[in-house]
Amino acid sequence: MLTKRIIPCLDIKDGRTVKGVNFVQLRDAGDPVELAKIYSDEGADELVFLDITATVDKRKTLAELVTKVAKAINIPFTVGGGISTVEDVKVLLAAGADKISINSAAVKNPVVIDQMAREFGSQCIVVAIDTRNVDGIDFVHTHGGRKPTLLKTQAWAQEVADRGAGEVLLTSMDHDGTKAGFANELTAEISSALSIPVIASGGAGSMPHFKDVFTFGKADAALAASIFHFKEIPVPTLKEYLIGEGVSIRK
Repeated sequence: MLTKRIIPCLDIKDGRTVKGVNFVQLRDAGDPVELAKIYSDEGADELVFLDITATVDKRKTLAELVTKVAKAINIPFTVGGGISTVEDVKVLLAAGADKISINSAAVKNPVVIDQMAREFGSQCIVVAIDTRNVDGIDFVHTHGGRKPTLLKTQAWAQEVADRGAGEVLLTSMDHDGTKAGFANELTAEISSALSIPVIASGGAGSMPHFKDVFTFGKADAALAASIFHFKEIPVPTLKEYLIGEGVSIRK
């Protein structure tokens, strides 16, 4: 049985870590390099770094900042934001990223998933899916959650897996920042349907929420931001709790 992963997420805007609720009301959460080093030292399994306005602002992820973060840590590191071409991926992998995450670009041109997977291997390619429930149906949103699409979340998750994505990062916009728990039902549905790992994101507020998403939600990894950034739940404390609850987790 594969061990479950705990992944702090660094949402970056203008070179600073930020966190909001339902993708808005952003507040400053600190220096990304300092936070990354803390999480690496505390035993986080991986990190995700998302330049949350890169696509909206029509600019590329800050490769210089990626290099600084990569030098400060010794755990796998995924970078997303404004990535749309094979060349973009080359730059970020050269800057120190282990994996890249694409979202808006994949929706706009799904073939880019195939191209990136062929060029770099599926293990490097994470497709992020921002989903919101509209009248009982889960739809994909792009551009940092600002643009709704007609893509149904479950069907899109299956397509990205079929095209060669190595992982899906599933963020429930309805749960994001609420600290009311992950979208366990949707996560379980997608995890059960796919042959690749699913990272659950959006809604972490307590240690039992992580247990629930790993058990009921069948997630392979759980991602959170504010509870880590604002020292509400330290990574080592969370891991001790999960081990005590019988969840297979890396110590």
